Amino acid sequence: MPDYDVIIVGGGNAALCAALSAREGGASVVVLERAPEDEAGGNSRFTAGAIRTVYNGHDDILDLMPDLTDEEKNNTDFGDYTEEKFFDDMGTVTDYRTDPDLAELLITRSFQTLKWLQGKGLRFMPLYAKQAFKIDGKFKFWGGLTVEAYGGGPGLIEMLTDSCAREGIEIRYNARALSLIKDDDGVHGVNLRENGKSGELRAKSVVLACGGFEANAEMRTRYLGPGWELAPVRGTRFNTGDGIQMALEAGASPRGNWSGCHAVAWDRNAPEFGDLAVGDGFQKHSYPFGLIVNADGKRFVDEGAEFRNYTYAKYGREILNQPRQFAYQVFDQKVVHLLRDEYRIREVTKAQSDTLEGLVEQMEGVNAEQFLRTVKDYNAAVQTDTKFDPTVKDGRRTEGLAVDKTNWANTLDEPPYMAFGVTCGITFTFGGVRIDNDAQVIDTDGLAIPGLYAAGEMVGGLFYFNYPGGTGLISGAVFGKIAGANAAKG
Repeated sequence: MPDYDVIIVGGGNAALCAALSAREGGASVVVLERAPEDEAGGNSRFTAGAIRTVYNGHDDILDLMPDLTDEEKNNTDFGDYTEEKFFDDMGTVTDYRTDPDLAELLITRSFQTLKWLQGKGLRFMPLYAKQAFKIDGKFKFWGGLTVEAYGGGPGLIEMLTDSCAREGIEIRYNARALSLIKDDDGVHGVNLRENGKSGELRAKSVVLACGGFEANAEMRTRYLGPGWELAPVRGTRFNTGDGIQMALEAGASPRGNWSGCHAVAWDRNAPEFGDLAVGDGFQKHSYPFGLIVNADGKRFVDEGAEFRNYTYAKYGREILNQPRQFAYQVFDQKVVHLLRDEYRIREVTKAQSDTLEGLVEQMEGVNAEQFLRTVKDYNAAVQTDTKFDPTVKDGRRTEGLAVDKTNWANTLDEPPYMAFGVTCGITFTFGGVRIDNDAQVIDTDGLAIPGLYAAGEMVGGLFYFNYPGGTGLISGAVFGKIAGANAAKG
């Protein structure tokens, strides 16, 4: 006899959504969370809680957020984010390699999945602090990312955990799944180590939702390439690829962009792993409004190529590829009011001066002479006849530089100047296992492995090279719900 109908391996957003869905299907469910309770929640707990979803206008947002005040309703232009726009974004940022079936599930079920979570007691709010600018007295959202979980990532995990408790779902902490129990008839449970003791749990189905391999320095270097062992990890220290390796050992087919990952500009002096006290505050995402220079004092990316949502997850890799794996983001007073709150945290690597010469003296490791030449050439190349507008791709650009800035180009000439030291912070890896439309894991012969499902970062085939901001959490929720429902059918 099985101990449970469904075992969920993992404790983040995807895992808890799978648990709630399986329980809704009438299954007895246990969640195995490797982390202790005070570090539980996977990478989800370290996020800002931003969730990308389809919505067709004001009414959909009000449906998802019924407790908005009249002032918020009247003073906000939410715009819309249609299925067509989401499809376009998924195609564009992944160079059209995203699996069309998985992408369609993700997109077409995004809003209904959030409504399902709302029915489980979750609350959502507009992402004012990071995705809206106030224009003529009215907040205007941009970039298709409008929704966040109430309380951010920690709030999301707290609400999901509370919902699991109400549903009678058991969550075991310090419970690390080690391998799958499998025979010719499929998967029947897991071998585990719980609070230092080995054992096994049997079930009709297992859902693997325990993250990628971003916290495993050896796997990062093996799959992402040399130098990736040097990147600090933005989130949990427990995402070491266990679930992926268990699935592969059970015959799962690997899939996706195994040499790719989500990696961002992260404070140069951030710790090795995420710090829950700081959360995502180490990130530095306002770079479209300034310049990014490397140790040689040179620019190396188009800071204004696109809205931050569509470049931030790939620019971390660009920083890692620079001499000594760091860069500085540089701003003047014209745009300081646009900088996100993360630039004001206490744990920040910052330089400030009334002169560019004084600024670069504080920018440790940067070639001062070349930096000053870079700023001079950049200032001369800015086309100032186009109006600056942070809410649209304004076309205010430079002309004639080796790397032109194509939007939001302002001259750097209004002191005091500020520079923020950044390195590459890795969020999650893109390689994973192959699943079908029921979130069932597929083996190397192209057949479904009975009793084995996967969701979250472990799913390969969705993201290649890059990803649209906020898509990780909605992917976890959508495929977690699908996996749990099908696992419950057993």
